[in-house]
Amino acid sequence: MGEPGLILARSVISLTRPVSEVERRPPPKDTNRDGLRATCGPDEHSRRDGTRVPLSDEAFWRAASFFRTLGDVARLKLLDRLAEGEWCVTELAEAADVGLSTVSQQLRALRAEHLVVRRRTGKHIYYSLADRHVLELVANALAHAVEDRTEADEDDETE
Repeated sequence: MGEPGLILARSVISLTRPVSEVERRPPPKDTNRDGLRATCGPDEHSRRDGTRVPLSDEAFWRAASFFRTLGDVARLKLLDRLAEGEWCVTELAEAADVGLSTVSQQLRALRAEHLVVRRRTGKHIYYSLADRHVLELVANALAHAVEDRTEADEDDETE
């Protein structure tokens, strides 16, 4: 094995080498601000019609928070069950084969994000999805997860 001082000297030399002529050149004019070469011009695409209402940063933060909450498999399974209709907490715990406290904790997280609502009837607490948006979000996510991806994978290979 070589001497440690020699290795250190080599790395210092490589860090202090002069900048080459290639590195000093300004970026070509057809690059974006990151220095990446543009693959198409702005006149090659149709313009968007601009009818979409711009969303606030708060809306994006809230949506990201929904997705973080939905990112837990147990909570996603609860939402899938609730897509069938209203369930009592006891029924949900039995269906998931977990304790009441576990289901209650999961439901609390879903309720905090306004993804589920609850109602009390006597000693029973019933949960359901908050609205149609949540139903569609869960249904679309699960449908996308199980769809056959071979056609999309083939498209990627031809590009």
